[in-house]
Amino acid sequence: MTAIPIIIDCDPGIDDSIALLTAFVSPELDILGITPVAGNQPLLQTLRNTLQICELGERSDIPVFPGCARPLLREPIYGQFHGDTGLGNTRLPEPVKPPETIGAVDFLIDRLTLAAGSGHRITLCCLGPLTNIAVALRIDPRIATGVDRIVMMGGAYREPGNRTMTAEFNMLVDPHAAHVVFSSGIPIVALSLDATHQVILRPEHVSQFARVSGRIADRLAELMAFWDRDQVERYGSRGGPLHDPLVIAWLLVPRLFQTRRAKIFVEYESELCMGQTIADWYGKSGQEPNADIVTQVDAEGVIAFFLDRLSRYAAEGVA
Repeated sequence: MTAIPIIIDCDPGIDDSIALLTAFVSPELDILGITPVAGNQPLLQTLRNTLQICELGERSDIPVFPGCARPLLREPIYGQFHGDTGLGNTRLPEPVKPPETIGAVDFLIDRLTLAAGSGHRITLCCLGPLTNIAVALRIDPRIATGVDRIVMMGGAYREPGNRTMTAEFNMLVDPHAAHVVFSSGIPIVALSLDATHQVILRPEHVSQFARVSGRIADRLAELMAFWDRDQVERYGSRGGPLHDPLVIAWLLVPRLFQTRRAKIFVEYESELCMGQTIADWYGKSGQEPNADIVTQVDAEGVIAFFLDRLSRYAAEGVA
């Protein structure tokens, strides 16, 4: 079977790192490049974290292109749950391989233009703020025809926000970029807090992952243990939601997810509701749907999937 060509746009981030480590050992995915953006940390840190995770996963063959250092119009804000470096208490060696000299936006435009001309369209896996994608689309809207679909983590509909009362973090960081992307006409699969809060990485799961993940076990366990939010009143148990890794899971085991089509709007003017995502579930706007929103997740199936994939680091000759 032909591997799915993907570009991973991310802002590592603990959950981004778990998503990357999973993608690295998934031969169904052809990772054309990784495009870090400012989000959980400033760009220099998310870029460094990306390079370090590539080396941890022994995938320094994947090119890494530095992205946008700030949102389109607003002042930057950064993540609260990932520690001082974005990788919790985990300390990794300095990256050996440097980033590419071309920037993420130029890379996206070049590759998506090529994909549009060849008919071999690319899936964009978006794990952070959508700034890189939006800037590329604003420079050359024609690249949209080179995108097969965007599979993204972001937004909150029936769930409240996780950074403000109404907004999920990725949407809050750059709501104007999110508006550009949702208005692009590109097919979108949206994994919001409504989906990710159904899959909680509990302490007992961390122990399971540590037992099976071979040479990355210590680092993976450190990342996952730091992710414990200890907010039983919100999540129903100890642990933290598996936000960004669900993008990779959806690509590889879509049978574990249920979706519903709707028109998504992004608030980018009201300070009270900045970054809020609104789903028109019942067609009140009169506008056509622009996304498939994940509504239900088989949480046990997803955990089993990640256990299987990350156990590949215990095998000889992985990656």
